[in-house]
Amino acid sequence: MKHLITGGAGFIGSHLSDELLARGHEVHVLDDLSTGSMENIRHLKGRNGFGYTIDSADNAPVVAELVDDADIVHHLAAAVGVGLIVESPVRTIETNVHCTEVLLAQASKKKKPVLVASTSEVYGKSTALPFREDGDLVMGPTVKGRWSYACSKALDEFLAIAYWKERKVPTVVVRLFNTVGPRQTGRYGMVIPSLVRQALAEQPLTVFGDGTQRRCFCHVKDVVRALCDLVEREDVYGEVFNVGSSEEITIRGLAERVIETTGSSSAVSLIPYDEAYEEGFEDMERRIPDTTKIRELIGWETERPLETILADVIEHHRGTPAAPGLATG
Repeated sequence: MKHLITGGAGFIGSHLSDELLARGHEVHVLDDLSTGSMENIRHLKGRNGFGYTIDSADNAPVVAELVDDADIVHHLAAAVGVGLIVESPVRTIETNVHCTEVLLAQASKKKKPVLVASTSEVYGKSTALPFREDGDLVMGPTVKGRWSYACSKALDEFLAIAYWKERKVPTVVVRLFNTVGPRQTGRYGMVIPSLVRQALAEQPLTVFGDGTQRRCFCHVKDVVRALCDLVEREDVYGEVFNVGSSEEITIRGLAERVIETTGSSSAVSLIPYDEAYEEGFEDMERRIPDTTKIRELIGWETERPLETILADVIEHHRGTPAAPGLATG
């Protein structure tokens, strides 16, 4: 099969490319390198069955040609990271919504299957834990830029499901929960690579808020395995699936684990949200996925615990130059 991955030079997209190629498929990546990097796919250049196009997913003529040549589309192109979202809300909304509109419109012409990557952020302020795919989404006020990302990704989901219901475009939505692993950058506030880089550089590990916010981290290899297994089925169209781990840890506890695992002499530094982002910044206290749906349908479960995630990320960053970063949850 020929697979097109928008945002394929990003962290998750590059690992998805690895997995699909390992399964014997052909892969073509579309990325404008705004947050992705050629370094993520450099090892694939020249490999049989792999190709790439450097352009934006909002370029309709380019998208049309690539979709026409593909059997399956994975739509991962999106604004990423809380830091970028707070600093550039216009870019966040336009990137997420418009690129999805363009992609689905082109896929609709020949009814190409599309997997749309969404996020646990769409659950917003909901306290109905663990989060179920059919649970209510509780958004914050529109004057808080923090929630623009969640709302834009929720709209992506509405679009994908509407295209299935109204125009019979085969779509499936996956809500990803804190995907982590090698190649992920801390540039936009991703917590584990930021903490690891700081620990290796013997810098204070910056944790925003009081550090009691809790998260569940899932290894990218487990995530891409789920994505690949889902698109091989036809009984997933019009459905939404949580993909993530249920192993929960506080962000302060995570920072302490990173210090212990790296053998760093760094200390934890708590930074108020108002200083890290913007006045009145709101965060989600907990995010735990209920993965019963995907487990019962395709038998997917996580295989790599947090211990393995940290070991893999630390090994990766020990091979790259240290740089200061910020950590959030």
